[in-house]
Amino acid sequence: MAEIINEQFILETINMVKMHNLDIRTVTMAISLRDCIHPNVDVVCENIRKKIKKYAFNLVEYANDLENDYSIPIINKRISVTPISIIGEACENPDYVKIAKTLDDVAKEVGVNFIGGFSALVEKGFTKGDKLLIESIPEALAQTERLCASINLASSKAGINMDAVLKMAETIKKAAELTKDNDSIGAAKLVCFCNSASDNPFMAGAYCGFGEPECALNVGVSGPGVVRAAIESLPKNSDFSEMANKIKQTAYKITSTGELVGKKLAKRLEIPFGVVDLSLAPTPAVGDSVAGIFQAMGLEHAGAHGTTAALAMLNDAVKKGGIMASSHVGGLSGAFIPVSEDAGMIDAVTQGVLSFDKLEAMTCVCSVGIDMVAVAGDTPVSTIAGIIADEMAIGMINKKTTAVRLIPAVGKNVGDKIYFGGLLGEAPIMPISKLSSETFVMRGGRIPAPIHSLNN
Repeated sequence: MAEIINEQFILETINMVKMHNLDIRTVTMAISLRDCIHPNVDVVCENIRKKIKKYAFNLVEYANDLENDYSIPIINKRISVTPISIIGEACENPDYVKIAKTLDDVAKEVGVNFIGGFSALVEKGFTKGDKLLIESIPEALAQTERLCASINLASSKAGINMDAVLKMAETIKKAAELTKDNDSIGAAKLVCFCNSASDNPFMAGAYCGFGEPECALNVGVSGPGVVRAAIESLPKNSDFSEMANKIKQTAYKITSTGELVGKKLAKRLEIPFGVVDLSLAPTPAVGDSVAGIFQAMGLEHAGAHGTTAALAMLNDAVKKGGIMASSHVGGLSGAFIPVSEDAGMIDAVTQGVLSFDKLEAMTCVCSVGIDMVAVAGDTPVSTIAGIIADEMAIGMINKKTTAVRLIPAVGKNVGDKIYFGGLLGEAPIMPISKLSSETFVMRGGRIPAPIHSLNN
């Protein structure tokens, strides 16, 4: 009966696909690489290649078949793996760049768009492997095409590792410098987290966590245009309760669609289905913007007073609607506000109506954080570290996932733009505070976890 109901929802969503950019943003196969560990790095690389090909060889083909069967676009096919800091740590002579190239090569071989998991979890401190991986990130990202990296720097239980925050600020700057000929795209494939989610299917933060099975399929569904259209269909005098209910109903349909397609793909691949991540992830396409939802709600533009309240209601309603449609909603699930990937956000920044400070305030209630934000290439490392620390604090105190994907665009200043194309879009260089954070971020150590971390 449940499948019949979901089939009916598929038919209802055809118009959403045609008119309002509804898509399955990603199917991400999570693969554990823990059994690939070996003292010889060459053996590790060969083990990784065999393991990924074993599970993901048919991923793209089968996803394309389902896309045709249901006429619903599946935009990205991706892989996430066990944090590589752990996989390389047992090597007698660890070479994380070699492992990174192997991951990139096998990603190309099986045809996926991105592979995530060049990652480390360092909220309480570094191991030998963590340090080596972080040091290798700039070169690894410069020498690969499809690899994504993420580092968890903080959690509500552990606090904020400020030594790691400063180290990652340096790493971001170097990654930007090594890819300056491509508008510093290396930094666009690197994200810093607080409370990272181990089943997140979205890049650049996807990895296969320790509690995950040997292999699983996680699905990321998106539909900002659908939600905007649903709000615009309401009577002009509708109140916030009616609006929230409409968003929940729409999220329910979108989630049902994603779960059906995800389960069918997982069954064909003969692996477990993981979660549906219902995140309103925008694209640069007109009509596929989270900022556009704010305008449908009645705000002149993203950045107007009331934007944070609008985002809070949107995020909550999306989660409530999604959780009613599936018992396996996970990942981040909510609303993303990446600047470069949202046509409305790009326009708001270009017009000067959305400031960096307002964007930071919005991250208190959205799904992630300071995402795909470009700043001047000469921004000091200490300022980047301060930005990261602020965002980690928001996540730590509020017991939510927050992240920073900041692009210090080498050779660019406020008034310029960077251009990536595709889903990564383009970004105007945003002005930020010129005040110094250096003495603060140089103190080092760990900012203690808040009192509510003691909730056992």
